[in-house]
Amino acid sequence: MNSRGRRYEGGKPKLNLKKVFAVIIAFAVIIMAIIEISKLFSGKLGNENKTVATEYFPVYTNGKWGVINSKGETIIKPEYEEAIVIPDSTKDVFLCTYNVDYTENTYQTKVINSKENEIITGYETVQALENYDNNNNLWYETDVLLVKKDGKYGLVDFKGKQLLPCEYDSIETLKGVTKSYITKNNNKLGLVDNIGVIILENEYQKIEPVSDKYENGYIVTDNNKKMGVILRDKTQAVEVKYQDIKKIYGDSKYVVKEDGKWEIIDTEGKVYLKDKFDEVISINGENIIIKKDKKYGVITLEGKSKIKTEYNEIKYAFGENYIFEKDKKYGVINLSEETVLKPEYESLIYREEAGFFEGVKPNKAETEFIANDFTVKLTGILSEINTADGYMRVRTDGEYQYYNFKFEPKSNKELLTANTLFLDKKDGKYGYVNKDGIVVVDYIYDDAKEQNKFGYASVKKNGMWGCIDAKGKEVITPAYTLTNNTIIEFINKWHRGEDLNLNYYTD
Repeated sequence: MNSRGRRYEGGKPKLNLKKVFAVIIAFAVIIMAIIEISKLFSGKLGNENKTVATEYFPVYTNGKWGVINSKGETIIKPEYEEAIVIPDSTKDVFLCTYNVDYTENTYQTKVINSKENEIITGYETVQALENYDNNNNLWYETDVLLVKKDGKYGLVDFKGKQLLPCEYDSIETLKGVTKSYITKNNNKLGLVDNIGVIILENEYQKIEPVSDKYENGYIVTDNNKKMGVILRDKTQAVEVKYQDIKKIYGDSKYVVKEDGKWEIIDTEGKVYLKDKFDEVISINGENIIIKKDKKYGVITLEGKSKIKTEYNEIKYAFGENYIFEKDKKYGVINLSEETVLKPEYESLIYREEAGFFEGVKPNKAETEFIANDFTVKLTGILSEINTADGYMRVRTDGEYQYYNFKFEPKSNKELLTANTLFLDKKDGKYGYVNKDGIVVVDYIYDDAKEQNKFGYASVKKNGMWGCIDAKGKEVITPAYTLTNNTIIEFINKWHRGEDLNLNYYTD
């Protein structure tokens, strides 16, 4: 008998697996469609949780200091009188100061982790190493701590491993330069790096950076007040014999004073432009911006004039182009002495990392954004620039718009790919949509900001600030004026404090 179409043979039934699988798949498709449709009608389509890397921040409330994480959760209860220092926000290493006696100028310190375990012991004090940039902004060294024992100082890493024994009268950061620490013993200075390697023995009167990059070397002054430059690998770039050395570096060349006259030398000792200038502003390859008789110009290392020394100010921009100032107006000139951008700006800067100029004309509030071909591409007010991701946010014609560094308009969804919510505006009010353009937060706010990397967005209503979370839920009803805050940002119920150097949050 033809058995085709029969479901079983013999006495034992057999399932038709193909049909069973087909039915299961059909049901799954129907269920998924129902879920997506329900999300669509509820306005939740694509409204995922935001993935947030764990970071830690000092928090201040009711006169006490503690620690929160990037979800706004309390990690260390606010119980300390003094600010808790977190040298690296990505590591659970917290420096606490307690038992402070301001009369006797004494205090105690301890280092704890997120479990409140003390992780570095055996020292009188443990401190973060403070450093400052040229604008006096504070930062901490992120892999080294200063320890004190028996009245002497040394270095340990964040796990307590000794990097440098406690044998020094003092240890300080080299201002503006990472991973470089000045040691002092018997009034003599030396230098060590972030793993405790001694770069310079304690035999100098003064140590300064050549630039903000330690790779360019260190200016040293010996007991005879003679100066030279020593590199990170301990080699001598400039012999210690000069009267003075400027904090200027370019293409392995340095500006030194010998016999009362300024000159440029290279690491081979070759001399350039002896007594040809009063001051050097910058070295850009073979071209040097100089100041002479209170005027600025550009000459080559061989002494050939490229831009006449007749300007009130000159700054290097890019390639063969220089920003100049004449009659209190700024423009751009090249090495052929062609004015490629007319001097009609009261301020003009070049953003090297982004590759464009920003110029402001007299009596104008808006900035002109000028490409490297010297054409004005955009006019507006810069509110944010992100060089890491290559975009900027500009207010133009009363509205904010994102652009890449080619001045191409971009949507926030194109650029802020890690976000779950995106700021949107309708009828003069702000709300938020998800990546599919579905409205998640209604247009009810007078002002608002994009979601930050922790998943929270600041919103303003009736002159007060609050915040919403990654799903659009209002976690803090707008109740803060924050008029003195340079940055308005929330992590859950906590908002950024006024002192940016402390990088703390409060409520």
